Amino acid sequence: MTRPHTSHLSLDVTVAAPPEAVFAALTQWAEQGQWMLGTTVSVTRGDGVSVGSEISAWTGLGRIGFWDTMVITRWEPPFRVDVLHTGSVVRGTGSMEVLALPGRRSRFLWSEDLVIPLGALGVIGWPVVRPVFRAGVLASLRAFARLVETGTLPSAPVSLKG
Repeated sequence: MTRPHTSHLSLDVTVAAPPEAVFAALTQWAEQGQWMLGTTVSVTRGDGVSVGSEISAWTGLGRIGFWDTMVITRWEPPFRVDVLHTGSVVRGTGSMEVLALPGRRSRFLWSEDLVIPLGALGVIGWPVVRPVFRAGVLASLRAFARLVETGTLPSAPVSLKG
């Protein structure tokens, strides 16, 4: 059996807010569509704030897109949440970390280790798709930082249940 081809992506953004606010904002799953390009997210099982909770994200335009289903595998508020991507298109692991910085600022680190879909076709096409994917995630992280810094997110207090 051959091992699947994978790709690692790690991006970060500095947010002028303390870790608790950044973590609360990033784990408001239903609000993720405000900052993640072309994505609508919902909790489909569990409370969304604990290991084992399941999340589904529709990524696309209108009816053209795909489901990215995930299971929370690590929950360490206000610093880290890890997910396992379980969908048919997006598979692999993801991690969202919040690091405290001086001056009530935070570093939000988004990293993914994804299995490249579509077999050989995906491996051939990934060098073309990867820069676009990376640019989209980076633009989304910058939008997230703006929403947190302006107080738009988090939109309501979120339990940081451990």
